[in-house]
Parts: sequence; structure tokens; C-alpha cells
Amino acid sequence: MEAFERWESEVRSYSRAFPTVFASASGARQVDEQGRSFLDFFAGAGVLNFGHNDPRMKRAMIEFLEADGVAHSLDMATTTKRDFLEKFAATVLEPRGMDVRMQFTGPTGTNAVEAALKLARKVTGRPDVVAFTHGFHGMTLGSLALTGNDYFRAAAGVPLDHVLRVPFETAPGGGTAALDQLRALLADPSSGMAPPAAFVVEVIQAEGGVNVASAGWLRAVRDLARDVGALFVVDEIQVGCGRTGSYFSFDGMGLDPDVVCLAKGIGGYGTPLAMNLVRPELDAHWSPGEHTGTFRGQGLSFVAGRVALTYFDDDELMSRVRARGERMAAALTDLAADVGAGYEVRGRGMIQGLDVGDGALAKAVAAACFEAGLLVGPCGTGGRVLKLVPPLTIDDDDLAEGLDVLAAAVRRTA
Repeated sequence: MEAFERWESEVRSYSRAFPTVFASASGARQVDEQGRSFLDFFAGAGVLNFGHNDPRMKRAMIEFLEADGVAHSLDMATTTKRDFLEKFAATVLEPRGMDVRMQFTGPTGTNAVEAALKLARKVTGRPDVVAFTHGFHGMTLGSLALTGNDYFRAAAGVPLDHVLRVPFETAPGGGTAALDQLRALLADPSSGMAPPAAFVVEVIQAEGGVNVASAGWLRAVRDLARDVGALFVVDEIQVGCGRTGSYFSFDGMGLDPDVVCLAKGIGGYGTPLAMNLVRPELDAHWSPGEHTGTFRGQGLSFVAGRVALTYFDDDELMSRVRARGERMAAALTDLAADVGAGYEVRGRGMIQGLDVGDGALAKAVAAACFEAGLLVGPCGTGGRVLKLVPPLTIDDDDLAEGLDVLAAAVRRTA
């Protein structure tokens, strides 16, 4: 690790939690330069839904490179982008009756959120946006203003304004009563509260602690947004692309968002890609070149992302995700009951969280997991929740082994 400690910025974080030098990776495992294999229940913070070095994606990318495919194209038209657009529409949009435009925003999720904020303010002419407690939406200033974590916000160095913070459904003071109160304030011309440009919400707050919203509460948020003329924006960056057992975490809820923010898993292989799905009448407010970015035409990401979409040609993978999610939840529930320390389990599909109630304890468990060959990261308030996001394609033996390692680590540290 000497080169990293000597030359890399102090801002690095994951390498401190996982202090080894990784040399190769395949499926749900990474191998360090000493040859030690680690089960990966961190999966690039939710990027690697299809594991490390998926063979089909790797082959497609190699063929693309060997054919001198267009690796970088800004937003010019290429064959690979067309293939991705058509495959995404056929696989994801058309079966759901979604008539949207795909806006490629830049390499990562925060770029998608920034574009959504800019569009909402442009459409409505309003500056303020509603965000929710414990939410995480990115590290650039607009997205960071929506993010609730004080540690991240403090690094901005400037005021993070134009955001109205409302309790998430599962947070203190949350629920539909809080939304009813906000509705009354927005309806009162003497409240001093102007209607917002957008409501930005996660169906499952991944970094916020694996907090799961109900369909009823989300519909109430949507209804309030529509009633006050605001855009309803769903941030699917970490929990979309099949993580919950369907392509979108909001599938079947009847939400019909105005904007859906996607990143992480849509690139398939782990290469950068971020995209917003925007209702056509809203997208029409953009003028050409009004929102740009150097890395909007990632050829390798389009190639791998198109292959990733073939996993959704039938329900085979998603049915396995739902079954494995139930298995993960059951194992964590049994562990929590066995330890008997008031731990809480929450999640859906293959994003599951174990709230151990204390950030120091969660950090110690994560460190014990690393020593035993498992990568898992804390999240939530004070880092008190152990978040499990293994690749969706993990085999059953690796899943069982990882859950056993986690259970042993919890028992030792608790």
C-alpha cells in the first residue's frame, strides 16, 4: 500500500476500509496480489450488479475494441449508442408502456441528479426542491444540497441552499402526516413557503441506511408533487437495474415518475454511464447543448450495457434475485434474533441492511469481515448499518459462505 499512501490524496476512503491491493476479479470475488480471495458483498457500491468481468460483456467489449469501435463520441450518433437505445426501449420501456426520452448526462450518478434539478427548475421557474432526511444523491453541489449527511455536506465550503428537507417515511416525524402538513403549508398563501420545483426521492435509501418506503407513501409524495405543479423525480441510481428483483424498484407501484435517474448498474461491466429518463413534454424544455458533458458517449459502456439488458429478456435472473433476497433477509433475521441486541433487518431483494445500532460496532464488524475474506460496508446514520449488495449473479455457495462469514463476525464483535 506504500505507493497509495505516498502519492494518492488523503480523500481516499474505501482503500482504508479494505487495506490490500487487489489484482484480479471474477464473478463475486476479488483476489489481492498475495492471492487471497475476497467475497464481494460491496460490489462497487452497487455498480457491479452482474459481477466482476462478466464473460459475455467482456467478449463483446473485446470485439468492439478489436473492430476499432468508437470509444468516445460526446453525444454524436454511433452504432453502439443506437444499439443501446433500441435494446433499452425494447427491454425496459415498451413492456412498461413508458414513453420517455433518454438523456445521457455524464459518467456518474450525481451528474444525472444535477441534470434533473436543472431541468425541474427550468420547467417550473422555481428555485427550491424538496428532499428527504437520510437521502443521498451525490457529491456535486446541487446533489449534495439534497444529501442529508452532515459529514459530506460540511466539505462543500459554501451554503447548500434551495432545498426543503422533509422527513422520509421511516424517519422521525415521517409518514403521510408530515406530507399532509407540508401540503397545508404550500396551500396557505401566508405560510411564507413557495411551491417547489421538484420532489426528489429514493424508493430505498441505500446510503441512508437501507430505509424502505412503502408504495402508499410514495404515491402520496407523487400526488403532492403533481398537485403543486412540481416534478416527481425518482433516484434509482443504486437500487435500480434489477437490484430489488425487478428492473425498477418502483415497478408495480403505479408511480409514473417525471424523471428517473439511473447510473451504477446500467453500464453493466463497471464502466461509467449515467442516464435520465424524462417525460417528452418536459424534455422539450431543453435547448440543444444546454446541458453537456465530455463523457456522455461511452462506447464501452453502451456495448456492455446492452449485453447487461439481455439478463432481462426473461424473468430467470429476477426470480433468482427475489429468492436470494428472501434468503439474505431470513439469514439476517435469524442472526439478529440469535444475537439478541435489538438489531433491525430491512431491505428488499438483494439490498439488505443489518442495523446494529452503533457506528463503531458496525465498523468493527466490517473490519472483522475483511479479515475473514468478505467485503461489506457500513452506511446510514453514524455508519450503523451493514449494507449487503452482492452481485445479482452470485452463485448460491458464495452467497451462503458470505452470510456465514458475516454472522461469525457479528457474533465475535457483539
